[in-house]
Amino acid sequence: MQIIQSIEFIITLATLALVFYLFLEIKKLKKQLIESNQKNPEGNKLKLQALERLSLYAERCGFNNIVRRTDSAGLSAAEYHHVLTETIKGEYEYNMSQQIYVIPELWNAVTRLKDQNIYIINQLTSNLPPEATAIDLGKMIIEYSMTPNAEMNKIVLDALQFEAKKLLN
Repeated sequence: MQIIQSIEFIITLATLALVFYLFLEIKKLKKQLIESNQKNPEGNKLKLQALERLSLYAERCGFNNIVRRTDSAGLSAAEYHHVLTETIKGEYEYNMSQQIYVIPELWNAVTRLKDQNIYIINQLTSNLPPEATAIDLGKMIIEYSMTPNAEMNKIVLDALQFEAKKLLN
């Protein structure tokens, strides 16, 4: 019985020591981040501009926005599918240079946004009959976007805004 209590006590102490160590490390990293931001205002300006561009990309790739912005007049669903996916890919490629200014986790989120939206458009298109029109696909995408948590771009936008606020503080 006493051995178990001793082991529990040691585990509790070890856990508290680890938490304290992590607290000190986070405090140290925060201090380093503040110091590096103060030393490099031009770098911060570039990072903020990159965050702006990536925010614009995330907004433009949202299902509602991309359907509204992309001309579908006279297209079949298959043709419209191609236009939508190429639009997403093209805008992603246009913004690829911004990855050097943001942390890897943010760039990965932007990449996952592109991949997820293309995947969903592919899945929705595959559920349509061959004679479906672009209007049919557009409606299906809009309907999908109305389901809870359907649009990953909102999560990516939140992450980009959080990063921008860190730079501004």
